[in-house]
Amino acid sequence: MRGNSFGSVFRLTSFGESHGAAIGGVIDGCPAGLELDLAAVQVEMDRRRPGSTLLGTTRNEGDTVEFLSGLLSEADQPITSPRPSPGQQPTTLGTPIAFIIRNSDAKSGDYDHLKDAYRPGHADLTWEQKFGLRDHRGGGRASARETAVRVAAGAIARQLISSAGVHVNAFVSQVGSERIRMPVEELDLAITYENDVRCPDPEGAKWMSREIELARMNGDTVGGMITCVISGTPAGLGEPVFDKLHADLGKAMLSINAVKGFQIGSGFAAAGMRGSEHNDLYKAPPDTGKEGVIIPISGQRGVMVRVDPIRTATNRSGGVQGGISTGEDIVFDIAFKPASTLMRDQQSVDRDGKAITLEGKGRHDPCVVPRAVPIVEAMACLVIADHLLRQRSSVI
Repeated sequence: MRGNSFGSVFRLTSFGESHGAAIGGVIDGCPAGLELDLAAVQVEMDRRRPGSTLLGTTRNEGDTVEFLSGLLSEADQPITSPRPSPGQQPTTLGTPIAFIIRNSDAKSGDYDHLKDAYRPGHADLTWEQKFGLRDHRGGGRASARETAVRVAAGAIARQLISSAGVHVNAFVSQVGSERIRMPVEELDLAITYENDVRCPDPEGAKWMSREIELARMNGDTVGGMITCVISGTPAGLGEPVFDKLHADLGKAMLSINAVKGFQIGSGFAAAGMRGSEHNDLYKAPPDTGKEGVIIPISGQRGVMVRVDPIRTATNRSGGVQGGISTGEDIVFDIAFKPASTLMRDQQSVDRDGKAITLEGKGRHDPCVVPRAVPIVEAMACLVIADHLLRQRSSVI
């Protein structure tokens, strides 16, 4: 099975199934000398983990990351705790960072009735058509359980890119027919995680929460949208042909379970605009007489950027032009479908092609969008970390 690795220089390979002993990953290409805050890694794991929001699934996993290689503490001891004691805060060695996350609350018996049945909206049938067999226990590798690995790796990537002044913030901007009621520019993204919807618009969050509860009460599910803002990105990231920055961001987001759409900047609205409406006009920068500064990447040779970059009056391009970052905020939206598992009966067929009725039961999210916020952030961090390191090797 291919397609288990992501990234070019900063590269993640993930492994494991939903109901196996553990899931895990290997990060290759992380520079040496990065001091990791493992408590911050665990914060992001806690935001994604099952049971982290009252609006989600009742599966309850601790999601503690156990590091197996690639890190060294001052005490020269293995790093297995998310909150090491003083003097044990680890530093990356520049070697592959391997880690596992144990599955402690898997209930495989809950899926026995699905052994020979195909769930509508799931990958059961396509997986079997491709491989000739499948893991029916929670979807196996196709389960969103795998995204915990991405969040762990993304938390490390976040600390790498923060050393270059880059910050990633995602939030729920729509659930069902309810949308945020404030302009994105006016939102306080620091309060995103202060409600179960993960929406920084308190009034909008109330109505979105109501949409989720109505879906749950009816044994149904509801979709939504997440918006992500990447600030502090230097101009010049991205390759201008096949590895355009927004193309890699799109691939990253579309690889997340339940994602059905990606748009950056004006997105699909651009199809109905004139060029005179859509162009982002340039503004002359103030003349400081300074050539530029070096943005370090983990204390090593960094990226040269202008002290006063040329900016644009608007940002309909979403911070990317010709596949290369402009220095403006990178802003994009991701559309999530309603979760396919309903708490009501659905008609389907079994392996023999006979009509069956699937009973709605199990532990599932009525809306996957709130718990997907840290996943979106993690994938964005992985893309930016990869392109920052690629850019470092592209210039003298």
